[in-house]
Amino acid sequence: MKNNTIALLLILTTTYQINAQIHQNNKENSNNESGLRIVGIIGHTLVNNEDLDNVFVPSWGLDIEYWFNNNWGIGLHNDVEIESFVTKNSENDEIERVNPLVLTIDALYHFGNGFVITLGPGIELEKEESYYLWRVGIEYEKDISKSFYLLPNLFLDQRFDGYNTWNIGLGVGMRL
Repeated sequence: MKNNTIALLLILTTTYQINAQIHQNNKENSNNESGLRIVGIIGHTLVNNEDLDNVFVPSWGLDIEYWFNNNWGIGLHNDVEIESFVTKNSENDEIERVNPLVLTIDALYHFGNGFVITLGPGIELEKEESYYLWRVGIEYEKDISKSFYLLPNLFLDQRFDGYNTWNIGLGVGMRL
């Protein structure tokens, strides 16, 4: 948990510093990027286990986002881990997770040069037990045409009564 807190603080500090440096440039060169976007993502989820082996689980994602303006948006981010795995919950009991589905509603902040910070609540749904969670992450939008872009991303999902995961993925997005 201490390492996760340090990682989160580093991400937020770096984000603040970069934003302060490029804010003026972003304001001068911005174009209107508001509207609906859809992103398909393929990735891997690292399930952190202190007593068990760490597990990498393949995942698929579908993000639906609405951008109010160049800097602010909201997104429904959906991920499914496509393998079963065993981890431990907050009471240190082993639990089996069978294809859990993670749904989050994230605030999105584009702070320049393609970087986007995501932050929001969510839930992990699974047939035996579901967990509420908090997600924080960073994405990078790289345009490949006027309507399409690549989207590498990194997320930390911290379950309130369970375990945490790191998600790394690559998506292809479309502006509608």
